Amino acid sequence: MTLETTINNHTFVLHCSGAMYWVEKRMLLISDVHLGKISHFRKFGSALPGNAIFQNFIKLDNTVEYFNPESICFLGDLFHSTLNNEWNLFTEWVERTQLPIILVAGNHDIIEPHKYEELGITVVSEWTLDGFLLIHDPQEREDYYTLSGHIHPAVLLAGKGRQFLKLPCFFRTPNQLILPAFGEFTGTYVMEPQEDDKVYVITKEDVVEVARKDRR
Repeated sequence: MTLETTINNHTFVLHCSGAMYWVEKRMLLISDVHLGKISHFRKFGSALPGNAIFQNFIKLDNTVEYFNPESICFLGDLFHSTLNNEWNLFTEWVERTQLPIILVAGNHDIIEPHKYEELGITVVSEWTLDGFLLIHDPQEREDYYTLSGHIHPAVLLAGKGRQFLKLPCFFRTPNQLILPAFGEFTGTYVMEPQEDDKVYVITKEDVVEVARKDRR
């Protein structure tokens, strides 16, 4: 279900949900939930099941229960677009979770910051903490190791007979780690790992580091 890794003498636990737990800070890091996306597409006629709206909140509850963190940091794209009925579900979730929440705003986070602040959520454009840069859009910055999202990373795994399997992943380079999208129905982008990169694929039940020979 999890895989532990060390970055700059800090310990991080990668979870099969796509979340990551920063042990020293007792902080849960989650990227690209895209709440409201299902309601948005259903509004415009997409044939998505109505109960899918609740899946992200169930997933959030399960992950918070597993780690029991002291705080949560969303690394951008918490909501997909403007306010819709999922905002009410989010408000209920915040009230029952009862944890400090920080939102590092992403490109999809167009809801007015005061709406989050009314819920006690702090909204920032980026956050530097103990030598780490927490930001939505991946970038490298001198003197910091970056933790980000945005890309929805995935990799292709090579099988026999020209068969390939695409799986979401935590994508780690020497200078940054990109989290997979946490939300349902978010899509993925296939990365091309370089020699020094590390790939941790996620399945429904596990997180596994992929050897270079198994990548496409």
